[in-house]
Amino acid sequence: MNLAHYLEFQELLSKYKVSEHAATVLKELKLVLLTGVTSSGRNTIIRHQLQTGRYHYIISDTTRPPRINDGVLEQNGREYWFRPEGDILADIKAGEYLEAELIHDQQVSGISIRELEVARQDKKIAITDVDLAGIHNIVRVKPDTVAVMLLPPSFEEWQKRLTGRGKMSVQEQKNRLQTAQKVFLDGVNQEFYSFIIAENIEQSGEIIDSLAVGGINPHQDRGQVLVRQLLNDLQSYIASNIN
Repeated sequence: MNLAHYLEFQELLSKYKVSEHAATVLKELKLVLLTGVTSSGRNTIIRHQLQTGRYHYIISDTTRPPRINDGVLEQNGREYWFRPEGDILADIKAGEYLEAELIHDQQVSGISIRELEVARQDKKIAITDVDLAGIHNIVRVKPDTVAVMLLPPSFEEWQKRLTGRGKMSVQEQKNRLQTAQKVFLDGVNQEFYSFIIAENIEQSGEIIDSLAVGGINPHQDRGQVLVRQLLNDLQSYIASNIN
């Protein structure tokens, strides 16, 4: 356990509420969250949206130190804002996070209201990708969040994309498939998702642009059917191939 204030973080996050200041910022902010299975194209879509100049990429805070990824040391303000544990604890006490989570009981990471204020002041749409726990926490706090679940066009196409990422161990494959099952199941069970079928980057970007300003989603009906089919196909695959 690497957190000096672990028990305090645990207690604060279990009953966390945003401050009045944070609520005001959130009310005036347009927020788009992307979630999906591995190889659904979240990072590609986010890069595409950022190139339009209309979006602000949310950089989360974390208590952990920078790591080396592919031989390159992470940088403050690029991958994360690397902040002292005490500073993050103080901001959580003050209600100045949109959401924050204990991760593996070793670190706390979350989206600071400070970061969202930058998007609001620049009159940009805030965008990032999040996991299931994060998206549920955020939608609870800000119900008008545009929560996008990116879906591969088919199970076969998704498997092709996964294979194209390079060889993975049996355990890694098993972990990814189990995580994907949770994602698809959440898509089936939750009503707040806007489904986008990742067939074309430009088309997906246009749909996100529309959703961000209250427009309709031409993929929604197809997506509701597709997410159920993807879940069924995945469950059949796991039953036949994963011990």
